[in-house]
Amino acid sequence: MMLSDKVQSSQEGKIKLQNAYKQAGLTIEKLADKACTSSDTIKRLLGTKDCPNGVERRIILKIAEVLKIKPTDIVAPKDWYPQQIPPEFERLIKDKTESFRGRKFVFDAIEEFFNNNPNGYFTVVGDAGMGKSAISAKYVLDNPEAICFFNVRAEGMNRPELFLKKIRKQVMNRYQLQDAADADLSSLLTKASEKISAGDRLIIVVDALDEVDQEATGNLLYLPTILPENVYFLLTIRPYNQNDKRLNVSPSVPTQEFDLRDYPERSSQDVKEYIWLLLNDGEYKQGLSQWIEKQNLSNTEFVEEVATKSENNFMYLRCVLPAIAEGFYNNKPLDELPVGLQGYYYSHWEIMGMTSKPLPKNKIKIVYVMCAIRSAASREVIAKYSKQNELTVQEVLDGWAQFLQKQENYQPLRYRFYHESFRDFLHRQDIVQAAEADLRKINAELFKMITRGKLSNE
Repeated sequence: MMLSDKVQSSQEGKIKLQNAYKQAGLTIEKLADKACTSSDTIKRLLGTKDCPNGVERRIILKIAEVLKIKPTDIVAPKDWYPQQIPPEFERLIKDKTESFRGRKFVFDAIEEFFNNNPNGYFTVVGDAGMGKSAISAKYVLDNPEAICFFNVRAEGMNRPELFLKKIRKQVMNRYQLQDAADADLSSLLTKASEKISAGDRLIIVVDALDEVDQEATGNLLYLPTILPENVYFLLTIRPYNQNDKRLNVSPSVPTQEFDLRDYPERSSQDVKEYIWLLLNDGEYKQGLSQWIEKQNLSNTEFVEEVATKSENNFMYLRCVLPAIAEGFYNNKPLDELPVGLQGYYYSHWEIMGMTSKPLPKNKIKIVYVMCAIRSAASREVIAKYSKQNELTVQEVLDGWAQFLQKQENYQPLRYRFYHESFRDFLHRQDIVQAAEADLRKINAELFKMITRGKLSNE
C-alpha cells in the first residue's frame, strides 16, 4: 500500500466528508488550505467534480487528520486496505459468514472500545457454539484492515510458532517492513506502530484462545504485556477459570471482556433472525415447512419454540434445523426436540444406536479414533487406525455427516468433526462410561503409531 496510490471516495464517504468539514466550521477552500491541497481535489472527493483517476492516499490522510476522522470514513475500507486473508483461513471465514446474522450489539461494543482507547485487548467470551468464531470471521471480512489468526486444534493450527509466523507475514506485507523477518511479536508490533498513519490502527483478530496448544507458561501465544499506541487485539475464548486466563498485561494497557452470556435477550433476537433466514432458504424451506405443518404450528410459533430450545446456541441451530429439514425428526413432536447443544449431541448419539444393547463397539471406536486423530483424515486412514473395515467406517461417516466437515481439496476426501464442542461431548465422563470406551488404550495406540512414524494420511 503506497501513499502515492490513488483511490476513490465511497458514496457514504462523500456524505461523511461533507458533514465533517461543515461540523468543523470549514469551507471547502479553508479545508483545502489546511490540508495543503486544492479545492478541486476536495470537490473530487465530494463528488461535485469528476474524479476518473482518484486521489492520492497521502492527501486523503491529511484531510482526515485535519477533520479528525479516519481515511476509511472517506474511502471504503475494502478500497483503502487490500484484503490479505491467509489462504488457510479463507474457507473457514467463508463457512462462518455464509448465513451470518445479527450480533450488532457485539460489533458496537468492539468499535466503542477501539475508539475510546489508545490500544488494548478486547475479549469476547462465550460458551461453545455461541458464535465466537463467526463473530471473528465477520469482523475480518467487514474490516479488511484487520490481521487475523484462527486457532483450529483439529488442523494443528494452534501453536505459538505458527501464530507468530502468520501474523508476522501479514504485518510485514501491510506495512512493507523489511527488517522484521525474525522479530518477536513485541518487536514486530513496535516496528509496525511506527508505520501506522494518523487516524489508522492495527487490529489483530485471534480466535479460540482456548484451543491453543502451548506447554510453556506466560501469556497464551506470548501475547505482549505492553502494546504500542494504535495497536489492538480482538480475542475470543470460552469461559475459563481465572488460573487459565493466561493474559496478564500492564495496568497501562486497557482491557475489556464482553461475555455473550450476559446478553440473553439480544442473543435471542439474533437467534430468531437466523431461524427466519433458514425458514426462507431455498435449501431448507420445503423440509422445514412440511415438518411445521405436520406439527400444526405457525412459523412464528416454530421460531419462538426452537429459539428457546437452542439456549441461544447457533451451533445447535446449525445442526438441528438442517436435520429437521432432511426428515431426521419426522417421528418426533416439537416437545421432544433436544434442548441445548449437549442435548442435541446426546439425542443424535441415541438415534444413531450408540446406546443400544449390545453396544456397537466397532462404530463407537471409529468415532473416538476420529476424535483422537485430531486432524482431517480419509476413510482409508480412519479404517486403518480404528482397525475396522471401510464399509463400517463409511456407515459411521454417513450417520454423522452433519457433524463432519469434508475437505474436498484432498483426494481421497478427508473428514474431521466440525466443532470442538462435539469432542468435548465425547469426553464427557457419562458418555465415555456408557460407551465403554477405553480412551487410554485408543490414545496409546495412536501415540505408538505416531512414534513409529506411521500416523499419516497416506
